[in-house]
Amino acid sequence: MPNEEPRQRLHPLSPVLHGAKSLIVVIAGLSWSTLSRVGFGWFAAMVVVLALGATVLAVVSWWNTGYHIVGRELRVHEGLLWRRTRAIPLERLQAVEVVRPLLAQLTGLAELRLEVVGGGKTEAPLAYLGVAEAAALRQRLLTVAGRVPGQPPGPEVATAGPAPELSGRELHAVRNPDLLASQLLTPQAFLLPFGVAFVVAQFLSEDSWSFIAVASTLTAMAGIVLQPVRRVLDDWNFRLAREAAGLRVRNGLLETRMQTVPLDRVQMVGVTWPLLWRWKGWLRLRLEVAGYSSGEPDDRNRPDRLLPVGDLRTAEMIVAEVLPRVRLTTLPLVPPPARARWLRPLSARMLGAGLGEQVFTVRSGLLTRQLAIVPYARIQSVRVVQGPAQRRLRLATVHADTASGGAVAYHRDLAESWALAAELTARAHAARRRH
Repeated sequence: MPNEEPRQRLHPLSPVLHGAKSLIVVIAGLSWSTLSRVGFGWFAAMVVVLALGATVLAVVSWWNTGYHIVGRELRVHEGLLWRRTRAIPLERLQAVEVVRPLLAQLTGLAELRLEVVGGGKTEAPLAYLGVAEAAALRQRLLTVAGRVPGQPPGPEVATAGPAPELSGRELHAVRNPDLLASQLLTPQAFLLPFGVAFVVAQFLSEDSWSFIAVASTLTAMAGIVLQPVRRVLDDWNFRLAREAAGLRVRNGLLETRMQTVPLDRVQMVGVTWPLLWRWKGWLRLRLEVAGYSSGEPDDRNRPDRLLPVGDLRTAEMIVAEVLPRVRLTTLPLVPPPARARWLRPLSARMLGAGLGEQVFTVRSGLLTRQLAIVPYARIQSVRVVQGPAQRRLRLATVHADTASGGAVAYHRDLAESWALAAELTARAHAARRRH
């Protein structure tokens, strides 16, 4: 086509970064037992050969990969023996995420990840681009997709100038000391000293300090603390801002990320009060967003964290940004009948459900308390489910299903359940007509 813009290649350092990532994966994949069987020399040789092979494949992949925008499509070309072209309609684009892993930060590069409606995983990740090029391309894709109001699509091409300033209104910044303290107040961190003492006592009693035993124990202990450590690294310098396209989230220490969450795709807001956080008055907020890849093996790719840790006042301010005119502290909640204690003897008093002006609210949990807030316009179906024990007690459970999950009101009175389901259905239809 005469007016078609030329294909753009990824940054020339992309194969180097892919090769380095492959080296880390190879070393992690070769177990301690492999090192003990073959010795350090053969182990190092295996690592070098496999890493060189991965680097060669990365160079070939880079040479045959290109991208450009044609009309309202992003086309990504790749492959050597089997050429493949992926055309991504930009009207289905939900968000473009800029990710900077540690190696990319050291080399001044960034990765671009696309989320589209109905995608089973992140589409066409472009790894890697220069930071300025990635920011400019992200802005252009959002503009062509119509996610940035007031900016018509244009034929401009991303340039390698300085990164554009981020617009928007800053809402909240999480203090890193609070984030660190919140993860120390988790069961994994709280019980870790007891686990260490137990392991040391066992080694001393059995006089077994072999390399394999120590390495295996350290690996198991690292797995226990992996989740809180990963949360600290992921949510470091967490910043939340409001911009034209939705909520902008920036976070990460070793891997920095910038995501824009479209508010018109939010299906539910979840509030969680972990047991050890309650004496500090802390909670966390999360989102369920339609169109994002729920099948992604790495849940860090999903924009579900709205507030990793904060107080009630901050949470109420953020909820009001996502769901206007919804006040977190005044949501109606009605407990289930007293006979529900036969099925939930400990947590029945914490159950609750209520119909607000714009949202359906459900409360549950004993040690970890949870609150689910679902806008009526996002409810796609309503179900009333009754088990054998519930039938004897004249109870039922009401499910309000959304595109990405939903809310469940457990153990309501049977007559109330059917009335609640009918009211939810009516309010959902009315809310969708207004939208």
